[in-house]
Amino acid sequence: MKIESRIFEVVAGFCFIMAVIYGLWAKEPVGIVALTLTGGLCLITGTYFRFVARRIPERPEDDTEAEISDGAGELGFFSPGSYWPFGIAVAAAIGALSLAFFQVWMIVIFVVLVLITVGGLVFEYHTKPNHE
Repeated sequence: MKIESRIFEVVAGFCFIMAVIYGLWAKEPVGIVALTLTGGLCLITGTYFRFVARRIPERPEDDTEAEISDGAGELGFFSPGSYWPFGIAVAAAIGALSLAFFQVWMIVIFVVLVLITVGGLVFEYHTKPNHE
């Protein structure tokens, strides 16, 4: 995670430097705010990765002397597939369109779809396979 944190911190530094240069050159406040906020978000992500890197053991990606075979093996637990996140994304897209055009009937559809998809995601269950 050290490499990922370094990437985000470098991008944050670049954004902050560009915000200063843009502020001196263009004198346009929206671009300065956008670059500063982008740098801040990158800095938040980079510091989060740095804190996580302290808590977990060093990965093969962080070792400069590591071989490709060092990364082989168990990668961790991945939850079973679900279609509900796709439904939430569709509902969010409808919500964005309904708010952009401020169509009340679409906002109602958006709220209903969000309630259905979030409820489906929260209350879905997976039965254990019967290995008898």
